[in-house]
Amino acid sequence: MVCYASVGGSGVVATELAKALADRGHDVHLISSEPPFRWQGGVPRLHFHRVTVPAYPLFREPQYLLALSTTIAHIADQQQLDIVHAHYAVPHATAAYLAQQMLASADRVVRPKTVTTLHGTDITLVGSDPSYAWAVGFSIERSDIVTAVSKSLKDSTISSLGIHREIEVIANFLDCVGYPSRIDPKLRAQIAPDDADALIVHMSNFRPVKRVDAVVDVFQRISREVPARLLLIGDGPDRAAVERRVEEYGLTDLVVFVGEERDPLRWLSVADLFILPSAQESFGLAALEAMACEVPVISSNVGGLPEIVRNGITGYATMPDALDEMAALSVELIRDPARRRAMGSAAAEMVRTNYCADRIVPLYEAAYERAMKT
Repeated sequence: MVCYASVGGSGVVATELAKALADRGHDVHLISSEPPFRWQGGVPRLHFHRVTVPAYPLFREPQYLLALSTTIAHIADQQQLDIVHAHYAVPHATAAYLAQQMLASADRVVRPKTVTTLHGTDITLVGSDPSYAWAVGFSIERSDIVTAVSKSLKDSTISSLGIHREIEVIANFLDCVGYPSRIDPKLRAQIAPDDADALIVHMSNFRPVKRVDAVVDVFQRISREVPARLLLIGDGPDRAAVERRVEEYGLTDLVVFVGEERDPLRWLSVADLFILPSAQESFGLAALEAMACEVPVISSNVGGLPEIVRNGITGYATMPDALDEMAALSVELIRDPARRRAMGSAAAEMVRTNYCADRIVPLYEAAYERAMKT
C-alpha cells in the first residue's frame, strides 16, 4: 500500500484500507515517507516501511520517485508481494511501474501487479498540468487495475486525459464501528456554552481548494440571523489567513480552532451542521464522516460531492460561490431542529448502507483478484 503521509482523504483511506485488509487476514506492507496521519501501530499483519531519500543535491527533483521505486522493488522481492496498491497515479503508480521494470531486468520471479486508485489531485491538479499530463496518463494505462473514488472523478479522468482503459468506481469508506458517537454534553458546552447556540463545523487540511475563508464568510452570514458558533478542525497553509479573516469580521469569540485531530468523531458528533464549500472535491471524505455522525452537510456541488450530499435528504449542495444560499439553507435547518435531525438520520443511514468498510473493502479484494489474473 503506497500513499502520502500528509493529512488528506487519500492517506486516510489508504491507512484504513490497509488496517481493514490486515484484519481480514492479508499481510499488508504500507510504504510512505513517514507513518501516515492516522497510522496505528501494533496491528497484526500490518507493517510500515519508510522511504528514505538520500541527500544527494545533484538529483534534487526525482529523489523521492527513485527512492520509492527502489523501496517498492526491494520489499516486493523480499516479501514476495502479490499486489502494489498505489494511491495516486503520480508518483506512486509511476514508482510501481518502475519497480516492476527493475524486478524484470533483475530476472526476479516476483513481479507484483499494480492497482492504482485515483483520488482527485492527481487528475484535477497534476493531470491538468501539461508538464505532467503524459506521465499521469502513462501511469494509469500501465496499471493492471485502476479505480476512482467517484463517478465524477472517473468521468473527468477519461475526458481530460483521454484514457481508454476501464476505470472502476470504488467509493471511499469508513470503519463504521462507533458511528454515530454519543454526544458529549461537556464538550458541546465547552465549545458552545449557550444551549441556544447552533454549532457549525468544518474539517479539512486548510488548502486553498477547501476555501476555508468561504466557510468563515458563510458563518458570518449565519451568525447575523441566529446564535451560532463555528468549530474549525484541521490545519494547513491557509490557517493564518483564515485566523486574520475571523479577526477582521469580529468573530473571534464565536470561532474555535482545534487544529489537526486524528480522531474527529467526538467533535463531529456535537455538531449541528457541517459546511464544505470546496472549489473541487473528488469525493468528500470529511463530509462522509460528518454524515456518519448524523450531521447534515451544506456543500458546493462540485466533483463527487453531489453523489453523497443529496439535496433535501442528507443536506444541500449548491454552486460553490452561492454563499448567501449556503447561509440561508443553514439558517433554515437551524430554525427547524426536527427537519435537521431527520436529515442527519437519513445521512447516517446512507453511510451505513453504502459506505462502510464491510461493503467497500471486499470490492478492493475483488479488484486484487482480477489484477492477479491479468
